[in-house]
Amino acid sequence: MTEIPYRDRFDRPTLILSSPRSGSTLLFETLAHARGLFTVGDESHGLIERIPGLGPFTRGWDSNRLTEHDLNPEVAERLAQSFYEALRDRAGARPEGRVRMLEKTPKNALRIPFFRALWPDAKFIYLYRDPRQTLASMMRGWESGRFRTYPRLPDWTGPSWSFLLVPGWESLRNLPGPEIVARQWAITTTILVRDLEELPPDQVRVLDYDEFLASPQQSVERLASSLELGWDRELPATLPPSRMTLTAPRQDKWRSLESEIEAVRPLFATADDLARDFIARVKKSSGDACASRE
Repeated sequence: MTEIPYRDRFDRPTLILSSPRSGSTLLFETLAHARGLFTVGDESHGLIERIPGLGPFTRGWDSNRLTEHDLNPEVAERLAQSFYEALRDRAGARPEGRVRMLEKTPKNALRIPFFRALWPDAKFIYLYRDPRQTLASMMRGWESGRFRTYPRLPDWTGPSWSFLLVPGWESLRNLPGPEIVARQWAITTTILVRDLEELPPDQVRVLDYDEFLASPQQSVERLASSLELGWDRELPATLPPSRMTLTAPRQDKWRSLESEIEAVRPLFATADDLARDFIARVKKSSGDACASRE
């Protein structure tokens, strides 16, 4: 009997997409408890970038951006095999046959065309968070040194590069920290939303982070149902912090950096308007807070 290619062992893989520090780890850790869903248990930076041609260090340090042009049959099969062999369900069991996979790596916000080419039936969840909250957390993340991704980025003169490597990162050289973060967020969000707009409506879901926190059970039940996943867990009214939390969660925590954030608002406002408009259109078309574009 002919062995099924690894690429074909995935049934509607689901990718959570967001800018860094938008709460995607919390959503991932929560949704990973869905019945019959498999994950690699963590972010897939190394799993993806160890495939020749997918890491920026093998691409002239361009960025983390990947499109359908970066995919060929060999890359597709090697990457699918790497994912498949690392998958476990909520009980720790390995997959057998075709599987539903949940994936969450912030760099994938720049890779939608790539993953759509890899798995044409993939589903994409866009998790939106107020950029004031996100930028504050990103600023703290850069300062903490905990999120360094490319500490030896060639010709970079600022602090060790943190989070995803955006197209045009060279233009951020020598800028103040808040400006680097604001532009990093704006570039990521613009690419993410523009790519989502190119997808068929039934491949996109959107979720607002604050709504998720306010009603986790309802939000996850709706999301799981829209993805045809089994959900049989009762969530607490207040979710525990994710493993990536730096300091205790608080709704107004961003205000300690309010002056820095307001100073760079012109750098991120247009991208935020684009994101809010997209989410509003998706919600209006579906009438669902955990909306799809159906």
